[in-house]
Amino acid sequence: MKIGIAKEIKDHEFRVALTPEGVDEVVRNGHEVWVETTAGQGSGFSDDSYRAVGARIASSAEELFDRVEMILKVKGPLASEIVSLQPRHTLFTFLHLASSKTLTEALMKSGCTAIAYETMEDERGHLPMLLPMSQIAGKLAVQIGAHYLERTQGGKGILLGGLPGVARGHVVILGAGGVGSTAVEIALGLGARVTVIGNDMSQLQRLQERFGNNLTTLASQRLVIAETVKSADLLIGAVMVRGAKSPVLVSRSMVATMQKGALIMDIAVDQGGCVETTRPTTHADPIFEVDGVRHYGVTNIPGIVPQTSTYALTQATLPFIVRLANRGVEAALHDPGMARGVNVRQGAITYPAVAEAHGLPCELPVRKE
Repeated sequence: MKIGIAKEIKDHEFRVALTPEGVDEVVRNGHEVWVETTAGQGSGFSDDSYRAVGARIASSAEELFDRVEMILKVKGPLASEIVSLQPRHTLFTFLHLASSKTLTEALMKSGCTAIAYETMEDERGHLPMLLPMSQIAGKLAVQIGAHYLERTQGGKGILLGGLPGVARGHVVILGAGGVGSTAVEIALGLGARVTVIGNDMSQLQRLQERFGNNLTTLASQRLVIAETVKSADLLIGAVMVRGAKSPVLVSRSMVATMQKGALIMDIAVDQGGCVETTRPTTHADPIFEVDGVRHYGVTNIPGIVPQTSTYALTQATLPFIVRLANRGVEAALHDPGMARGVNVRQGAITYPAVAEAHGLPCELPVRKE
């Protein structure tokens, strides 16, 4: 199979879909790999490092799309890339289609097969490609949040860990999955007062057993959330529903009760956000304010640590890329876990949660037994 690695063009997105080591594995399996020139530069990988493992270098995105059958990316395609997609192409990347009807319809119109990292499952039903990026986002959420609480950044001017005789900052985390549990670990490590709210009691129990009374765990109920966010210095939205649009847990009226200068980091913004006032922002312009409460809505947080992120992502995606290439994309329709990664195919939505989010029909692929 001819496989292409596209250069990311989203604002401040420095990741690349595969490391040279990953490309080496794909080439050794007998496939032809093309890499768009300078695609790996932001992650510290030169064109020569890809040439050294047998990849060919495409001089432009247009040449890359023209030469290959399967296109590997990190983030979903932008308009300038979508126009180059054709029915013969398979696109393999993070898509988060439930939050964008425009992107969904554009992929349908292209006729391509669009496979989403975030809905691809392994043999145990886990989401192996989403987990490492969730962990990175969880770590960075606290790190970035602490930065934007500094007075020089327009924040309240507090130190999350406090000092003897001085109150600690309060970090409230919605969701106890991959992002939330990692954020709990980092926030507690900084010495903050931490409350995590979730609807999975087994997740909350694991966190409570791990961190003991240093952590407050609460069941997710509307009035509980409304009362807790009032005292939050940093509110981290970490709610993810597999392949679907995130539920809104924090309303505009709740935001209005928060302290002036508090910061909301809605990591669920890729899936529409779990805070009503959330909207997507960029690394170039990350912050906006509603009712005196600051919001950070960057949709590609792991892109600012691209080398770590690219290595972690390659470890997760490589086995699936090799399987797709070795067996052909049709195999994805016969493998239950891989089939759940297929979100759009031949002009139709094939993932129920995406269809439901946009009020469009879903056509599940017919699988041969």
